[in-house]
Amino acid sequence: MQTNARIGLMAALLAVQVPVGIAQGPSGGVRGRVAIRTLSTHADRVSGGDVLVEIALPPGSRRPALTVTLNGRDATAAFRPDGPSLVGLVSGLEQGRNLLRVETEGEGWATESLEITNYPITGPIVSGPHRAPFVCQTHEFKLPDGTTLGPPLDANCSAPTRIQYVYLPAGGSAFRPLAATTSLPPDVAMTTTTSGAKVPFVVRVETGTLNRGIYQNVVLHDPTRDAPPSPFSPPPAWNRRLIAIHGAGCPGGWYRQGAAQGVNPLDVARLGEGYALFINTLNHPSNSCNPFLAGETTMMNKERFIETFGGPAFTVSMGGSGGAYTSLQVGDAFPGLFDGVIATATFPDALSIALAGLDAHLLTHYFAVTNPTAFTDAQKIAVSGYSGVRALVDAANQAQRTDPVPDRADIEGYASARWNDAVPSELRYHPAANRRGARPTVFDAARNVYGTDPETGFALRPFDNVGVQYGLAALNAGAITTAEFLELNEKIGGVDQDANYRAARSEGDAGAIERAYRSGVTLGGGGGLASIPVFDAGRYNDTSGYHYQWFHFAVRERLRRQNGTAANHLMWRGPVPADQSWAVFIKWVAAVKGDTSNRPQVEKVARNRPAEAVDGCWTAAADSGAPGTFVGEPQTFSSRPDSPCNEMYPSYSFTRHAAGGPLDANILKCQLKPIDSKDYATPFTPSELQRLKHVFPDGVCDWSKPGVNQVPVVPWASFGPAPENLVHDAAAFR
Repeated sequence: MQTNARIGLMAALLAVQVPVGIAQGPSGGVRGRVAIRTLSTHADRVSGGDVLVEIALPPGSRRPALTVTLNGRDATAAFRPDGPSLVGLVSGLEQGRNLLRVETEGEGWATESLEITNYPITGPIVSGPHRAPFVCQTHEFKLPDGTTLGPPLDANCSAPTRIQYVYLPAGGSAFRPLAATTSLPPDVAMTTTTSGAKVPFVVRVETGTLNRGIYQNVVLHDPTRDAPPSPFSPPPAWNRRLIAIHGAGCPGGWYRQGAAQGVNPLDVARLGEGYALFINTLNHPSNSCNPFLAGETTMMNKERFIETFGGPAFTVSMGGSGGAYTSLQVGDAFPGLFDGVIATATFPDALSIALAGLDAHLLTHYFAVTNPTAFTDAQKIAVSGYSGVRALVDAANQAQRTDPVPDRADIEGYASARWNDAVPSELRYHPAANRRGARPTVFDAARNVYGTDPETGFALRPFDNVGVQYGLAALNAGAITTAEFLELNEKIGGVDQDANYRAARSEGDAGAIERAYRSGVTLGGGGGLASIPVFDAGRYNDTSGYHYQWFHFAVRERLRRQNGTAANHLMWRGPVPADQSWAVFIKWVAAVKGDTSNRPQVEKVARNRPAEAVDGCWTAAADSGAPGTFVGEPQTFSSRPDSPCNEMYPSYSFTRHAAGGPLDANILKCQLKPIDSKDYATPFTPSELQRLKHVFPDGVCDWSKPGVNQVPVVPWASFGPAPENLVHDAAAFR
């Protein structure tokens, strides 16, 4: 099978200091080291032709005369003193490899250099070849003043960068366009930032395109009195804290740029405190259901922000539902981009929703079509693990994001091949009329990660249910008989690449499974999330709507399994007050960033956890206007009333967990073991045991072992072209 993948390791920090040599003094002793590092992104994945660079001298040394060249061209004027270092925004980078050289005058200093690899602002850098088709929507994207970005300038959906200003009127709750940048309206509100600055509530909104998405950067900035922003003159009211925000919802996120962000970046509360925020349409899963592309886009977005405004003291990410898993996945696969994550309506990733949906959908098909009279509703619930039949059906309907076949008749609420109207019908896949069309599935949206079948061009699939004993927990609890258990597992079947039901079980592609783990498309938790505060701030529904509580616990369990501890994970359940959770979260992140000790990062996170950052739940409000009460206690996965929080908010299971699988739901393909009669509370007759062995000829899942090809996430992986394949000027290296 074709893999379309190249994965490489990178250092975990965003700005990696590159040791570039040791200069010898007149006596032959070591005089010191001059270090060159990029500040806005990694040196080997710069975008857009410019990058912020620091030239650092050894502590206590006198600054020698320096000459800086880029590909042989003098770039010294770009640098200016910044404490003991020099910092410069180096522009004019060629596509491909570039050489930045620092020559020092004076005895004992050496010439040092740094190789910088530059990519187009349109991308890609690490996500692999651009997806096709791709529908531009700049002409639909509304700016604050009601105009749009206009028609795209090229096939990469580019548009001119637009700067507009909005202000908050005194006593108001919504921003208004600023009519002129030479004077402020008389009704402008004032705001006091976390730094104590009292300023007019005026916000600079920058909108442009990068990586084929539409980005926006927003920050307090008064154009009537503040200098134009730059890395050397950041907006005075900015508190030097940066927030990445993401959209929601994966179904329909196929092959388009997006005509809107998933959430409004003009957050009155955070902007009023002095925070800056950035967002991109490709970080809204309803536009683009590809978490690795979202990570690349976040990397490029943050680079652009730093090159425009300067470096932040720290960066956090926030989001709900699809924005929650985007925050978590980007934070894990691209360590250093975020210093903390706060999530609501949490899922580990869109893949977990889809795979749990496929298991549940196989059950609903069995119950509705294969054997419609075999199970009572109580038995269906016991086999599925969910809180009720409605919850099972809602979970099963999430398999629709794996189904490319339009208008499939199925259970109530199932909507296969969900498309946004922006994608023309003639571009869409149809199994008979257009087999080469674009396929609307979570797999095909990230085909560069999963790889493709060379015969069909379809993305390879990681879904696997070989050896899964559906209804095992129900059997052992006495909810179903051995005969019902055998019948279910004989006929549960699987799905093919077009999501058609088939009698045989599904077998996931081994390469696709490994790449899903390595890329972080299935959240591991052992990358960047291992050493930053992660706050699950609630919101779920265990009876319908598929925002089930077990997903929250699955995230915690993945952290624990990967890292041996989940001490950096905080969970609040119930109607969580957003302002209170934000205050606790940001206090934690700020304390960790303020710890200048030499302790390992994981120790800093644990050591600086605020006293109020304890697990707990919030009681439901007595009436619509009354706040709830916080109950502090460890949060555990249980449907029993064994604690106050579990009594108020019981947690229910899911189909593969009810089949004996782990709570983290991250074994994509299980290792097999021989059938062992000790695993069953109800004994099988000799003939039933033979039948069981016929159902599982190669054995059953051994959930005590890691999954097949289950490997840790590879931080800063790449599925793009090798640097040597990029165009560059060879003369720069002579």
